[in-house]
Amino acid sequence: MKAYQPCHEPFVRYCSALAYGKMDVQDLMQDVLLGAFQRFEQIRKKDELLHYLIRAAKNRAVSHWRVQRRNEEVSERQMARLKERGASAETLLDAQLLYGAIDKLPADQRDALVLFEVSGLSMAEIAVIHNSTEGAVKVRVSRARAAVRAMMQGRAKPVHAGMLHTLTSFML
Repeated sequence: MKAYQPCHEPFVRYCSALAYGKMDVQDLMQDVLLGAFQRFEQIRKKDELLHYLIRAAKNRAVSHWRVQRRNEEVSERQMARLKERGASAETLLDAQLLYGAIDKLPADQRDALVLFEVSGLSMAEIAVIHNSTEGAVKVRVSRARAAVRAMMQGRAKPVHAGMLHTLTSFML
């Protein structure tokens, strides 16, 4: 903490400017600080901790943006596939909103929901993939469904449990 104290303000300002409008600043900072804390003994020049943190933040942000860009490309291909299969404009909008909500889920919930609802795997199969229990997978899927439903509450058309399955059937 002593080494970090003088770095705090410039690090916060850098991360805020780097992530502005592109990603959550707090997530970026926490990821970088956790990594630095875990590797603190390996950092050779403790007096240059700020330089280390800034490089790490930049690398983390670039990695995040690459993944985000890849996800956007996948979403565009999915939308094109929906159009080819005759989906209405309303269905395309539903799909876009739904996948946007799914992207905001924590990784473990998102993965469990997609494996169950989109890929059609059983809870037992997902438990094996996640090296988890079937009960834990059920909880993840349930929480993911509830979170997506909450994110989509402001829509004129209510979200029903089979919407994800219906939309993905256009894609298969």
